[in-house]
Amino acid sequence: MVGEFELIQHYFTSAACARTGGAVELGIGDDCALLAITASDHLAVSTDTLVETVHFPVNAPANLLAQRALAVSVSDLAAMGATPIAFTLALTLPQADPQWLKNFAQGLEQMAAQCQITLIGGDTTRGPLSITVTVLGQVPRQQALLRSGAKEDDCLCVSGNLGDAAAALAWVLNPEKLMTESTDFLLKRYWQPAPELALGRYLLGKATAAQDISDGLLADAAHIAKASSKQLCIDPQLLPLSKALLQSCSKLQAVQLALTGGDDYRLVFTLPADKLAALQLLFPDVTQIGYVTAGEGVKLINADLNSLSLAHVGYQHFERTE
Repeated sequence: MVGEFELIQHYFTSAACARTGGAVELGIGDDCALLAITASDHLAVSTDTLVETVHFPVNAPANLLAQRALAVSVSDLAAMGATPIAFTLALTLPQADPQWLKNFAQGLEQMAAQCQITLIGGDTTRGPLSITVTVLGQVPRQQALLRSGAKEDDCLCVSGNLGDAAAALAWVLNPEKLMTESTDFLLKRYWQPAPELALGRYLLGKATAAQDISDGLLADAAHIAKASSKQLCIDPQLLPLSKALLQSCSKLQAVQLALTGGDDYRLVFTLPADKLAALQLLFPDVTQIGYVTAGEGVKLINADLNSLSLAHVGYQHFERTE
C-alpha cells in the first residue's frame, strides 16, 4: 500500500493537469498553491478535509469541531506568510440537526473572527460527517515562505510548545477519562489551535523556509529537508514543552509526543542566525531547536536514541504496511 505523499506524487503531482504556468506559479507540494493575481501579490490557496472517526471521534462537540476545522486550514496560510482573505466550507452531514448546526455555526464564527477571514460559499451534502475547508490568502509576490529555501548554518526554530494536542487525544477519544489539572489546557490546544498568522507575516523576507506542524515535527521538518536538499538537526533537549504536558506524562513521553505527535499547528522554520535575537524580542515563544547543515533528512543530536521510539515519525494517511 502506498503512503499518502507517495500517492500524491505518483498519481497527481506529475499529471498534465498539475503543471504550473500562466497564473499558476506554485502548485502541488507546499502548504499552499500560489496564483498570480496582481503585479504585486499572490493568492495563496489550500484545502483540508476532516472526516469523522479519522480526524475526530463520533459525537465531537460541534462548536469545537468547527473551530478546529477552520484553524487547521488557516494554519497553512500562516506557514506561507499569507494574510487570510476568505474561505469556503463543504459540509457533508448524516442528517440536518438544527442544534448541531447552530453550535457548529457559532464555533465557525468564533474562529473566523479570530483569524479575520470571511466565509464566501461552499456546499452541503448528505453522507458520513465530513468537513472540507478551502482558504484563500494574500502574500506579496516572491516573498511567500516556502519549504525549499533552507541554507546551511540557518537556525531551526519552532513557534511554541509542542506535543500538547497529541497528549490531549487521550481525553478527546475518551471523554470519561479522569480529568487532571492540565486537561483543559491540553484540550484547548487540540480543539482551538491558534494559527501563527502574525509570526508568518513577520517572517516574510527573513525566514528561508517554513512549514506548519500538522503531522509531527519530525515528519514536517523532513519536508523542509527534502525540498531544500539539506539536513535538519534537532536537539530533543531544546524542545519547548508546556507545564501541562509534563504534568500529564513522563519527560520521555513528552519528548516523544513533541517529535512525532502532530496536531500542533505551530510553525517550524529556518532562519539566518543573525535574525534570531530580534525575532525573539517580538515573539518570545520562538525557540531554536537545532540547525541546518549539508546532507539530507532529519537527524537527532544530543539524544539517547535508544530511549526514543522513532519507528513512527508522524501521521500519514494510507501509511505503507509491509
